[in-house]
Amino acid sequence: MLFQDYFQFFTFWDAVESGLYFVIVGYYFLIFAYFLLMRFRTSKKYYWLFFSFLFLFLAAGRVFFIIYYFFTPEFEGSISNAALVGILMIQYRFATFCTWMGIASLMGVFGILIFPPVTEMEIDETPTNFKIKIKKILKNKNIRILLRVVLIAIPIVVAILALSLSDLLLMEPDFVDEYLSGVDPGLILIFGYPAGRAVINFVLLPLFVAIIPFLFIYLAVKTYGVLRRSYALNALGFFIYFLGRILQGLFDTLELPHVNAIMPPLLILLSLLIIVIANNYEQLR
Repeated sequence: MLFQDYFQFFTFWDAVESGLYFVIVGYYFLIFAYFLLMRFRTSKKYYWLFFSFLFLFLAAGRVFFIIYYFFTPEFEGSISNAALVGILMIQYRFATFCTWMGIASLMGVFGILIFPPVTEMEIDETPTNFKIKIKKILKNKNIRILLRVVLIAIPIVVAILALSLSDLLLMEPDFVDEYLSGVDPGLILIFGYPAGRAVINFVLLPLFVAIIPFLFIYLAVKTYGVLRRSYALNALGFFIYFLGRILQGLFDTLELPHVNAIMPPLLILLSLLIIVIANNYEQLR
């Protein structure tokens, strides 16, 4: 069988999937360079700085995940199983750390959009008393900066926790059967899933990322012309991106390697193309 002379587990579909994700990593770096050098350098707006670092961290995280899923398991038999699990967990920790640092950058974008400078804040011609109080609070520059810092700080704390939590909270239960000879190290599970991963992936992650597409939809409804098209395309791009990430886990669970190798990465590539187009309006610089 193809690849079996060189790899123990690396199949044809693994080659296709990893190749597409390498393309995605390359695209991440190109987008990072574009937003940093072409947008932030010329406009000096922190919106573009956060947007650029989002893709830098996503690229770094994806590299760690590629190594974690496709290449490190090939060392089975060459090193001790305990050492192999240790390497896998280190890679998972760094991959998760980079992903959450990317989310922190995304929260930087989010904070700028919902807490804009006073000169960019919309003034309601017929505000209610509650709205008047909120607007007075948000007109305080220090309050807006504090809220932005809080939004960025929370994902950074989660990223640090991903590096520091015990393996018992993060380790895949499959590792016990695959590498640890069925010896249960005392994993802490929630419905058979590692407790730490469950909280990070199924509670905190959706909480932070799900609001982004809806924010862009809201902004598209409230604006006109170029801004409306940009916000609408951003919403579509992020919807497709998150759909690709969700389908990646779904197809893996359903054991559809051929579909999982092609559809999710192609959806992610499509989403990145749409996001670049959405932010490629000269009027937004």
